[in-house]
Amino acid sequence: MNLKLNPLFTKALPFDSNQNNTPRQVYNACFSSVSPKVPSNPSLIHVGIDVAKQIGLQEEELKSDDFLAVFSGTKMYPNTQPFAMCYAGHQFGNWAGQLGDGRAINVMEVTHEGKNFTLQLKGAGPTPYSRTADGLAVLRSSIREYLCAEAMQHLGVPTTRSLSLVVTGDEVLRDIMYNGNPAYEKGAIVCRVASSFIRFGNFEIFAARQDHTNLKLLADFTIQHHFPSIKETGKEKYIHFFEAVSKSTLEMILNWQRVGFVHGVMNTDNMSIHGITIDYGPYGWLEDYNPTWTPNTTDNQHKRYRFENQPQIGLWNLYQLANALYPLIEETQPLEAILDAYTKEYDSNYLQMMQSKLGFQTKNEDDRNIIQELIDLLQEIETDMTIFFRNLSLVLKNDTPETALTKIEFAFYNTNDCNENIALRWRNWFTKYIDRLQLEIVSDAERSNAMNQVNPKYVLRNYMAQLCIDAAEKGDYTILNELYELLQNPYQEQPEYEKWYTKRPDWAKDKIGCSMLSCSS
Repeated sequence: MNLKLNPLFTKALPFDSNQNNTPRQVYNACFSSVSPKVPSNPSLIHVGIDVAKQIGLQEEELKSDDFLAVFSGTKMYPNTQPFAMCYAGHQFGNWAGQLGDGRAINVMEVTHEGKNFTLQLKGAGPTPYSRTADGLAVLRSSIREYLCAEAMQHLGVPTTRSLSLVVTGDEVLRDIMYNGNPAYEKGAIVCRVASSFIRFGNFEIFAARQDHTNLKLLADFTIQHHFPSIKETGKEKYIHFFEAVSKSTLEMILNWQRVGFVHGVMNTDNMSIHGITIDYGPYGWLEDYNPTWTPNTTDNQHKRYRFENQPQIGLWNLYQLANALYPLIEETQPLEAILDAYTKEYDSNYLQMMQSKLGFQTKNEDDRNIIQELIDLLQEIETDMTIFFRNLSLVLKNDTPETALTKIEFAFYNTNDCNENIALRWRNWFTKYIDRLQLEIVSDAERSNAMNQVNPKYVLRNYMAQLCIDAAEKGDYTILNELYELLQNPYQEQPEYEKWYTKRPDWAKDKIGCSMLSCSS
């Protein structure tokens, strides 16, 4: 393999002088040097060719023994020193103190065609931040992360990428539902790729410890290498940095809402300063349109991270980042102005996003009412979000409300639930919707095409991932390969994969791994 190393983070920032790989508090350092645990019998089961090309690898290199050795943690790439990052965070709204990379090891930083990348192995063994955990990951969670990152990329949602998926040959003990029933599962490692894995929590830990020297070092490094368009100096530099993070965070969450994605664990240590989706754990896509749904068993009672709350949690997390950066600015007004702008911009951007999902290219003051009526109606009976919005593009300007209703009926989980009262409400809504379409100057075909660019036909439903996991645990990667190909073109019809354009099957409604998930990996 021939990669162009560019160790920016490790060269510029302070490291942990204690070389012992034991769980402990790490002070005055941005990272600790640590080596991956050597697996017993690693095997490469999938690799992302386009991701490999982005970082400078040729396709033939992906089949080499060196590739498997490096990305399974068996050996280090020459002239590199893997490291785990030190950060803190708020978890479920509570300050958790030091967290850090407990099961992620950054194996190298590379550059290719003017872009910098950090390559990180998730599940490669313990670090000083592992606390009581083993630093490993299982095939179940690794498949979910590997596929989801690539699914999000092709949906147009900012995200980390997936380079490789390896089974380690080792067994890992996990209690999947935290209910006292641990069992051994296949171990696995995902190589994740991003510009960096710097999080809100990287700044929070230094602010909490009043280590303003290292807080400034980290902020200056981040701006210099990842926000080069910021040319201001002094406090203005940090204000513009916070504004950039706020805007990219808003854009990311807006895209989550557009496609019906629920992250499940929006803790501040899981928030990237790049505005990319990271740390795929108990995530999910809305099946029936239920704004109060969260896929996370840990969050089942309070539902802090439910679908409808994600924009507000993004703002809450930005408040914590603002507090962390405050020692570098020492003024609240500019930070508050940026936070206030987030709320206003999200509101206007959300309206535009929903208008695009409904096929409204012209603007109309009554659109908010039409959108709100629809959101209320979607919750009357179980209605599949993805299928509803995709089939809505089939409605024509000259359709009757009755015809329009038949075109979206496939989205109903049980058509018998659509009693006459609910059917009447749907026909009334479609009357307004079709009247609204008359204001559009584009043809039905043009509008339908535009709607199909923002309303995906295929998303990584949890039952699909679970079918893939069940087969992979038996050594069958057919579904893994098929889903990987399917999810590269989520907005295309792909008739050869039509079987995946369907509602959640009944067996998956309450099945572990399909309806609710834990943070166990």
